[in-house]
Amino acid sequence: MNLAGYSLLEGFDGRFQKYEITSVREGDVLSIMRWRNAQIDALRQKTPLTEDKQLHYFREVVFPTFEMEEPPMIILAFLKQGKLIGYGGIVHLDWESRRGEVSFLLDPIRTEDKQFYGQELGIFLSLLKKLAFKQLELNRLTTEAYGNRLWHVQAIEANGFLREGILRQQVSKGDELVDVYLHGFLSKDFEKNEY
Repeated sequence: MNLAGYSLLEGFDGRFQKYEITSVREGDVLSIMRWRNAQIDALRQKTPLTEDKQLHYFREVVFPTFEMEEPPMIILAFLKQGKLIGYGGIVHLDWESRRGEVSFLLDPIRTEDKQFYGQELGIFLSLLKKLAFKQLELNRLTTEAYGNRLWHVQAIEANGFLREGILRQQVSKGDELVDVYLHGFLSKDFEKNEY
């Protein structure tokens, strides 16, 4: 199995200042597991992950997609000065319709300052849009964000994603039912505002 990264990313420059997106690496997997377990309230995940399950998932599901022409997902490491600070990518890819859903999670320490979080999410989204619309030639990116993290919803909207709907009391988080905010961003909007 090739662990060198997604063949689709060949020639892609995913850097901005001190930040970079690149194919997720085997050494990132356990940090990602810890971050997911610490922020389970922000995810579709219902129960904490174990090391065995996490390693199995990446080895059997994620890494085999690296050489696919049309992978169902593209999972990326988000680096600052070469150090892993988060991860995300494009999941639920529909190549025929040329669309996918944004996935994003930062190291929980980096979420404490909401303004700084918004800045780093913005950098990630800018790099991801460049990948999606320039490299992969997708037409549409979508997001789903939970109402128990309105600061995250605001950061998505501040980065050009248009709110397309709210699914009221859609998801159980803790002891409450929370709304799910749906957003979209089109390739034509990226072309207008290309950096």
